[in-house]
Amino acid sequence: MNDEFGAARTNKREFLEKMDSIIPWVKLIEIVEPYYYKGERGNRPYQLELMLRIFILQNLYDLADMRVMYEILDSRSFGEFCCVSTPDDVPDGDTSVVSEIC
Repeated sequence: MNDEFGAARTNKREFLEKMDSIIPWVKLIEIVEPYYYKGERGNRPYQLELMLRIFILQNLYDLADMRVMYEILDSRSFGEFCCVSTPDDVPDGDTSVVSEIC
């Protein structure tokens, strides 16, 4: 089956693809990883790259935690930018990106 919606080029998709290509993800991860929650106690942490991608989206689009969660679930472009394939991969709105990184 042809996925015409997936193939559609939108301004949001093109912008996020450009951001994805210019952001030095590996370098960012290297900088933040020593300070990122390791999961010794409590809940298992989400992948650092996912949380950084969500943090970038929140700042680019001025979104609160709950709103970015809904946008990732609702917008194919946001979901692809965050590299999520199922709704289970998306942190709930109560998972603060900043507290996860700090």
